[in-house]
Amino acid sequence: MSPAKRLRARLAETSLLHIMAAHSPLSAVLAQEAGFDGLWASGFELSALYGLPDMSLISMTQHLEMLRAIAGRTTLPIVADIDTGYGNAINVIHAIREYERAGTSAVVIEDKTFPKVTSLAAGGRQELLRIEEFQGKIEAAVATRRDPDFLVIARTEALIARLGEAEALRRAKAYAAAGADMILIHSKKKDPSEIESFSRAWTGSVPLVIVPNAYPDLDAKRVTALRNIRMMIYGNYGIRAAATAMQETFRRIIADGGVQNVHKDILPVEEIFRLQKMDEVKAAEARFLR
Repeated sequence: MSPAKRLRARLAETSLLHIMAAHSPLSAVLAQEAGFDGLWASGFELSALYGLPDMSLISMTQHLEMLRAIAGRTTLPIVADIDTGYGNAINVIHAIREYERAGTSAVVIEDKTFPKVTSLAAGGRQELLRIEEFQGKIEAAVATRRDPDFLVIARTEALIARLGEAEALRRAKAYAAAGADMILIHSKKKDPSEIESFSRAWTGSVPLVIVPNAYPDLDAKRVTALRNIRMMIYGNYGIRAAATAMQETFRRIIADGGVQNVHKDILPVEEIFRLQKMDEVKAAEARFLR
């Protein structure tokens, strides 16, 4: 069964998928052990890992390199964040071929202009493509995929750009008509009112995806009650958790003048060995090195 088929099967058997953002193979392994349904190959998290803003500065090559490394260490389906598709419809055709070949189960393409600015940045430039142009991108993605189970998810930033619910619905309907398998609706309001209102107004035949970063109170119970949201992507929690732990640990070491206090509060090195599958490597070394 292909990774995309596994993701489709999981969608069919559960009411809501929980997808955790990953920026490295280690974060992917931890997400799988925690019990998530899939991974979000996050452009934001990878940009942060490089110490760069999420403004189309990370190339497709860099993203694919990390995605392949993640795919090599986990069996979870991967939903790839490909921003605007790296250009126009021709660029999308190339991207879909490469991401599908790399083992991705789905891609999310957003209707912003290239280069994009991260959605949650205060005062960031949020310019959207013409509907017809973005429909061409979705049609190109659908026509290019080889595996019919490969999901093409269209993301509208109409609420982010403050164009209102009516425009968000108009765009979502147009993208579904172009062949999108799911619609990702995004908001940066601090409460979930925009998302809940959109969900109630949505009469399209394809399900919705949300990324509850700005409105964390929208939990699985409330989402399931809306009935048409089938996927929740936790879009930046991995990198934020990692940065939180490192900031605290590094500051304590400087303040304490050494590691004598933090040593007992962090994972033992043996746990890192386990995550690295050190025992498997040692067993192979004992068997094959002569």
